[in-house]
Amino acid sequence: MVGLGVMGANLALNLADSGNRVTVYNRTTSVTEEFMAGEAGDKDMVAARSLEEMVSTLDSPRVILLMVSAGPPVDYVIEDLAPLLDEGDIVIDGGNSLYTDTVRRQKALAEQGIRFVGTGVSGGEEGARHGPSIMPGGDPEAWPTIEGMLKGIAARAADGAPCCEWIGEGGAGHYVKMVHNGIEYGDMQVIAEAYDLMRRGLDMKPSDIADVFAGWNEGRLRSYLIEITAQILQVSDGEPLVDSILDAAGQKGTGKWTVIASMESGQPTTLVAEAVYARIVSSDPDRRARAADVFNEPIRALDTTVDDIESALYASKIISYAQGFRLMQSASEENSWDLDLGTIAAIWREGCIIRADFLDDITSAYRDQPDMGDLTAAGFFADALAEAIPAWRRVVSAAVRAGVPSPAYSSALAYFDGMRSRRLPASLIQAQRDFFGAHTFERVDKPRGEFFHHDWGA
Repeated sequence: MVGLGVMGANLALNLADSGNRVTVYNRTTSVTEEFMAGEAGDKDMVAARSLEEMVSTLDSPRVILLMVSAGPPVDYVIEDLAPLLDEGDIVIDGGNSLYTDTVRRQKALAEQGIRFVGTGVSGGEEGARHGPSIMPGGDPEAWPTIEGMLKGIAARAADGAPCCEWIGEGGAGHYVKMVHNGIEYGDMQVIAEAYDLMRRGLDMKPSDIADVFAGWNEGRLRSYLIEITAQILQVSDGEPLVDSILDAAGQKGTGKWTVIASMESGQPTTLVAEAVYARIVSSDPDRRARAADVFNEPIRALDTTVDDIESALYASKIISYAQGFRLMQSASEENSWDLDLGTIAAIWREGCIIRADFLDDITSAYRDQPDMGDLTAAGFFADALAEAIPAWRRVVSAAVRAGVPSPAYSSALAYFDGMRSRRLPASLIQAQRDFFGAHTFERVDKPRGEFFHHDWGA
């Protein structure tokens, strides 16, 4: 294990508990010493004070798991590590690396006979220690060697299946983890909007909103994020702690990467995009304060109900996951990854941040229809969306009238309306493009692929 931050340290302990002999190394030796002086001291674990010492403790084929910051730090470690390794050794990058970096690193290490695996790991500190969701991809020849190790530390779904499976070659594992994180951004945004609508629109106290979320966690929205939201809103230090937290959301880039990747693939992940932009809007509270002084319009009472908000949240969540799975399907076709979307949904059922009962329904949908083009076409989800439409529209329109922003709900509804429209105003856009740039257009009365130009000035 290279890197003993929160994730690396807890994964090392998890690996040791699962019967593996683990050598740990951290660039800062004091971190290693502190780690070994704690819980690690009772484990089958060896401390190394250099990469050379670490490598010397391992038998071939060596398996080395990197848990260092994504980006250049991974390259720096690989550069120092690769000369010390032998043909057939395996390097696993378990950080949140950009999938194209994983492709590059795999190709470079393959030239030296080293097998490289880019592995998504989700579950935070608790998951790393007791069982995360693991998404490995890269060199398939490495999988038989590391399969037992990774499945042995993974979370287990209710049916006993480990939340870890081989995703695909190249950057497939990190791509799927990237989309997972994008969906996570969306989940957090739709939950935050529900909170805001209840807090500012319905003038509810955080403790009362906590009770609502706790109730939702007993139903179809049951999930880790709904559960912790209920707990967060109960915490008080004299006043609700959530009120003392600066409303400027941070981000580490995976949501942005998802949106960029969707644009490159020509796939609409509109809800993730809105979640990313909502964080960006939140990140400048001083600018927002100045605008609030200029446009000092009070928030009006929200003309809707808590039950309607639950329906809007659930419908928007369906759209977010449908967009994410559509993106993964497109990437699979582009990169010849042969992603199994049902398996991906299955390994997200436990261990990861977006774990939810909802993923059981997605797993079933893809197992019943492996070639399903869009999750919203599955009977269960199609019925749920149809049932939610009236409440969804009431919430979005009520939010607009009240002045409470609901970008995720609004974006999801706009996408839904666009996807169900037999005809869109894109015909006018094509006419405009042809008018000023002779870009041509297709006709509804001609076969697809035939293009025409009109002399608009004649």
